Order: sequence, then C-alpha cells, then structure tokens
Amino acid sequence: MAKKAVSKHGISIRLSCEVYGISETCYRYHAKLSDENGRVADWLLRLTQAHKRWGFGLCFLHLRNVKGFGWNHKRVYRIYRELELNLRIKPRRRITRAYPGELDVPKAANQVWSMDFMSDGLSDGRKIRTFNVIDDYNREALGIEVDFSLPAARVIRSLEQVIEWRGKPAALRCDNGPEYVSETLIEWANKQQITLLYIQPGKPTQNAYIERFNRTARHEWLDLHRFDSLDQARQLATQWIWEYNNVRTNTAIGGVTLYSKGRSLMGGLQ
Repeated sequence: MAKKAVSKHGISIRLSCEVYGISETCYRYHAKLSDENGRVADWLLRLTQAHKRWGFGLCFLHLRNVKGFGWNHKRVYRIYRELELNLRIKPRRRITRAYPGELDVPKAANQVWSMDFMSDGLSDGRKIRTFNVIDDYNREALGIEVDFSLPAARVIRSLEQVIEWRGKPAALRCDNGPEYVSETLIEWANKQQITLLYIQPGKPTQNAYIERFNRTARHEWLDLHRFDSLDQARQLATQWIWEYNNVRTNTAIGGVTLYSKGRSLMGGLQ
C-alpha cells in the first residue's frame, strides 16, 4: 500500500511510511529468494510425485538430512502450502450397489443367511474379531468364529464348516467390508452357486437381522465377560450360541425359543 501511494500520488517515501506505520527498511525490502524458492518448489514437486504418501515432514527431512539443503522449515512449509501439496487427499472410492430389495423374512431355512463382524478385546489389550452368521428365516445363530484376524479365507472356512451340517444357503447377505468384496470370497461363492447380496454403503438397516443379533451378542455375551485368552472367548461363544438358540425367547419369532420352533425349521429344510 505504501509503494502504491508513492507511485500513484507522488508523495515522499518517508511520508508514505509514516502514514502506513511502517519503517523505511520494510518499504525498501525486496525478496531475494525468488530463484531459490523456485528450486524449493521444484524439489517438493519431485518428491511428492515420486512418493505419493509422503507428507511435509518426510519431504522436509529428506531435503535437510539426505540432500543437505539448509532451507528453513517455515520457508519450505510456506512453499509447500502455496503449491497446495497439503491438500493431496486421495478421494475415498465409494462402492455403488443396487438396492438389494426389501428385508423380507424368508419362507424357509437356508434361503438367506446374514453375516457380519464384531470386535472386542482380551484382558491383555489385544484386539479380537468375531464373525457371526445367522439364518434370516428364524434368526438362528449358525456360528461365531473368534480370532485375532479373520481374512476372506477364514470366512470361507467358517462358512464351509456351517454348510457341512446345515446345508448350503441360496444367498448370503453382507456389507461391503474388504473380506466380503475380495476376489477370494466372490470366486468361492460363484463356484458354490451362492448369491452375494451386498447392502448399499451407509445403509446398515438393510442388514438389520444380523445387526440386531450383534446387539444381543454384545449385551449378553461380550459385555458380560472378561476374556483372558482366545480359547476362553471361543468356549464362551459356543456356550452362548447354545443358550441363544435353545433357551432364550426371541420376539422376532413370536416370543418362543428357537428350539420350540424347530419343527417349523425342519419343515423348511425338507
């Protein structure tokens, strides 16, 4: 502004500095770093293009400790921001799914199974995961697999164990977790001629049966126990499944136990 007043109105530099409250030294200052700033910018662009996951910290340390440049971090960061390199956020890829249809109650067993994951922890702080499977027909708990890690291969193994005694479902309802969208599970389902019913992202109500089951499992099993080992968690899971299927009344099937509805289940399997 002071320079503009001098050039436009022809006033003296001293008067212009007094009016705008700056020193003459500040008025006469000219940046001498334009060429070097260009060099900094060039290096930052080269580094961020070659290492797309590097942030400012790694870029600056590389320039300082590997390349030996003595540039001040504030200066480098200012150029980093001017280049908008701090906004290099890779947009999350959204999976587009068709509406899977109304969540109707199947007319017989093994028409649709629902599956989902839950997480908890051992007393020593290690995280564990559970893989839960139910039959939508009568909400029967078919299995709960417990382990530290449950990749797609473990999901398939768990499903095959249930299929051995229960029979094969016509369809599996699930969300869009990495285990469910993996090529491993998709190829297995195609070979087994099982349809995968993916719910739409952000629509957990489309998988309401297993979500309700998860809530019950959380309140009546996970939250009531302190697991000291993986074997203990698995043993208690087996006990709780038996109680859920044989002792606990279920309002979704008329306030009776799954055991008492067993005749209907056998009729659906025939």
